[in-house]
Amino acid sequence: MVLFGVRQGFGVLFRFVVEGCAVASVLGMLEEREAAARLRVEGLREEVARLAGVLEAAEIELDRRVIAREELVEALAASAVESTAVTEAGAERETGPTPVPGSTVAPWRDGLPVTVLAPDYQRIMAVLEKGRSADRGPMKAREIAVELGLETVPAKVEGVRSKARRLAERGWLVQEVSGMFSAPRRPVPVCGPSA
Repeated sequence: MVLFGVRQGFGVLFRFVVEGCAVASVLGMLEEREAAARLRVEGLREEVARLAGVLEAAEIELDRRVIAREELVEALAASAVESTAVTEAGAERETGPTPVPGSTVAPWRDGLPVTVLAPDYQRIMAVLEKGRSADRGPMKAREIAVELGLETVPAKVEGVRSKARRLAERGWLVQEVSGMFSAPRRPVPVCGPSA
């Protein structure tokens, strides 16, 4: 085996000669490995980008399923309330319907505490009440999502917007023409009658 150097470019290229045949240069082998590693990295980057798209689509589908389930539960509860209202009309006039915590968004009425709402709805109410107390004014769904500590991906923002819209439809919140939401100026008890 003979080792000799050949001047090439800015450095010296070393080659090993075994029985008269040149063995691939060390630099050449390293360049080949570098090229293979570069191809692998590019392939992995493409795979990560593809998986990010798949994940986002799955999150959107999950949020749609959650909203669909909530809407169905709400519709079934409203149907049950209507059928019960027909048979118990007298008792309902005196006390009003008793909301089941977390099952639906009950229509707001004076003296009804926020605790009758599901936890997600209570958190939205708390964010907007805090904003109203700080004279912040109406908030966009994206701003509410940020205050709740959620990612601002479209699926999460749409989930917050859907819940805030439902609260506004039931009288808990005020929805502005611009699509922004704010807490009403009336007092909303947090944990029932005050001591």
